[in-house]
Amino acid sequence: MATFKVWAASALSLSLLALTACGNSGTGSNASNAATESSASANAAGAAASPSSSSSSSSDEKVTIKFYSYNLATAGQKEGTQKLIDEFEAENPNITIEGIPVASTDINAKVQADIAAGSPPDVAQLVFDGLDFIANNFGAKPLEDIVPADELAAAFEGFNPNGLKLGQLNGKTYGLPFTFSTPVLFYNSSLFEKAGLDPAFPPTTWAEVKEDALAIADATGTTGVHIGGSVGNDWLVQAIIGSNGGKVLSDDRTTIEFGSNEAIDAIKMWQDMVLSGANSKMNDGEAIEAFTQGKLGMILFTSALQNMFIGAAQAGGWELQAAQMPSFGDKTTTPVNSGSALFILSDDKAKQEAAWKFLKFVTSERGYTIITSEIGYLPLRPSIVEDPAYLKDWVEQNPLIKPNLAQLERLTPWVSYPGSNWYQIETILLEAVQKAIQSKDDVSKIMQDAQKRAQDLMP
Repeated sequence: MATFKVWAASALSLSLLALTACGNSGTGSNASNAATESSASANAAGAAASPSSSSSSSSDEKVTIKFYSYNLATAGQKEGTQKLIDEFEAENPNITIEGIPVASTDINAKVQADIAAGSPPDVAQLVFDGLDFIANNFGAKPLEDIVPADELAAAFEGFNPNGLKLGQLNGKTYGLPFTFSTPVLFYNSSLFEKAGLDPAFPPTTWAEVKEDALAIADATGTTGVHIGGSVGNDWLVQAIIGSNGGKVLSDDRTTIEFGSNEAIDAIKMWQDMVLSGANSKMNDGEAIEAFTQGKLGMILFTSALQNMFIGAAQAGGWELQAAQMPSFGDKTTTPVNSGSALFILSDDKAKQEAAWKFLKFVTSERGYTIITSEIGYLPLRPSIVEDPAYLKDWVEQNPLIKPNLAQLERLTPWVSYPGSNWYQIETILLEAVQKAIQSKDDVSKIMQDAQKRAQDLMP
């Protein structure tokens, strides 16, 4: 039975990996360029339909909202997401949420195709690295344009301000942050003890990570650490570069900067981890499986894997603990989020109003209680953590969430690249990181070459 439980936990972990690390796979140049043309037509059609010609809502009007969600297509998250829908519909009997499961790897392409076909979803759950493209090509409606200012201000009150910024572009809120996590250093305290390390004092810097990882490898024969996120999406790479004082894009959003000295030095650290034997040579999926089996000392990856790791530790007889993202010396870390926002894409006024009610509910105190305790993501309304009506008791019973909560205070937005080539730019960065950490090649040359090629794709 224990073996089965570990296998099940690994399988669910891998499905979460697909969600958080590969959310935009399949949205490369062809899809993006096709979407640019098709969505331009869709946007023009939307502009032609003036607000006065759209339907108006009333208290007894029946409205159906088509909602694309990758949580509904993800093992371990479907039930909690459906609970959000069910509770909302119970409170709003005139609104039906037609939840449509779409795999995280397919959702952007499906939205693009449905826009081209003239039948986009009314609400879509999409990840943050495509924010610029979504805002400019998917017809996403800024909340400021469809919600009265006083109502919007009331809904935003109590929302984590760093979290709220994640869905904003050019001063407007295109996406309302929904499910969301930060990079956490999970570690196997049983392996720490076998290596003569005190699990009450996990490493706080990358130098300490290397030292502890080598000690674990020498004492136990297992791998010391795995830094995740070098494939799929670049949120974790952005967090590592930012924590060394670097950026991937200039503040004015015109210049690629992942060939800077700060970025290069951050990737050099990563390369050194691998060359020294401290960091595994496994891919992310293999590393997650090894960690669930008690064969990996530490893993830096999305906090959304916490529930899966808890189950694996209980089944495998080892102890799981968690710490905040390690730093470069005394520099302050800049955790970058993974996760998603909800975007309203409908041009119909009645559907916009119904969609806004849905967004308000799922990001309310009750909504985030369900999201955190039953799906596994962070609550973006911090007050509920201390409120016994919501998450207080749950947090006391689940202390592993505390490092993740602490990182919300210094959260840095996941940068989206401008223009239709945004995904290609992200891919260039990730491929450069992969090349650097899997070789002894000159990191400076690799990253500067990647920066030049990415700059050529900027609008």
